[in-house]
Amino acid sequence: MKLSKFSFDLPANLIAQDPHKNRDESKLMVLNRATQKIEHKKFKDILDIFDEDDLFIMNNTRVFPARMYGNKEKTGAKIEVFLLRELNEEHKLWDVLVDPARKIRVGNKLYFGDDDLVAEVVDNTTSRGRTIRFLFDGTKEEFNNIVRKLGETPIPKYIERAVKKEDEERYQTIFATVEGAVAPPTAGLHFSRELMMRMDIKGVKFTELTLHQGLGTFRNVEVEDLSKHKMDSESYSISEQMAALVNATQLQKKRIVAVGSGSMRAIESSVSSTGTLNASTGWTDKFISPMYDFSIANAFITNFHAPESTLLMLATAFGGYDFVMDAYKEAIKKKYSFQCYGDAMLIL
Repeated sequence: MKLSKFSFDLPANLIAQDPHKNRDESKLMVLNRATQKIEHKKFKDILDIFDEDDLFIMNNTRVFPARMYGNKEKTGAKIEVFLLRELNEEHKLWDVLVDPARKIRVGNKLYFGDDDLVAEVVDNTTSRGRTIRFLFDGTKEEFNNIVRKLGETPIPKYIERAVKKEDEERYQTIFATVEGAVAPPTAGLHFSRELMMRMDIKGVKFTELTLHQGLGTFRNVEVEDLSKHKMDSESYSISEQMAALVNATQLQKKRIVAVGSGSMRAIESSVSSTGTLNASTGWTDKFISPMYDFSIANAFITNFHAPESTLLMLATAFGGYDFVMDAYKEAIKKKYSFQCYGDAMLIL
């Protein structure tokens, strides 16, 4: 399929700049694949859609304060450093993005805070990408504490405002526990503690996996022929307990709901030859686009995404290209909010 098939005009005023006042009060568009019908609800209405023993697969990754600001040695120029992932814990090597990149060369040193932290650029990776080594002799915990002190919540650039205190909480799901992501599983942002408690009382089940979302999921696709697109690898972990619960739910023929693209990509990266879920830990660069044959989940919760994004491609693969693209036209008409702080779509 071609990249241009996923292009559409997204009005700038529909890109959410702030989270909803209450997580579960966001809009929810429900797409029924069997009837090809669209319904408009509130997110908290999922309580009435799912039944006892239906299973929700949540991604428990936690966003760390990945955006830091340092100063270049000698010139003092202010440099944004976006931490992507740790490459080597012992040597404190990190894969990062720098801005402005033209000012940063191999051998440069960067100073953070009141010289709390110093880093040296050791390699170029992409036009904006660098490998840096932090010159720090303390423990891993001490290093993490300094990063938390100096870093800020890495809200995306399309949110055209400064980071607010509330972003520290709202740019995380309420079940985020395993630190390592630079972006949250946005579909999970709609779940409130009250809603999950009411679902639990009803008998709906929850299970967790971990997929640490990097910026690769949101990177622009630069090829027209999607078969030539390569996703960045992201680390994931699926436990034996979680796999057993998913497989038991399959046998019961109950609904299995992948909450977010990260959850969907993780489970589809660990499917056995018989169509069941394997426990595994590793890296996935799985790219899902239309004509993909899904094995595990039979329902999917996702946000409304940007044109030509891999997230939109995954949604159309699950819901059907024409059905989902028509739903996006409806979303724009009815002024649904898009992107990470926006509204949600449920595909049944």
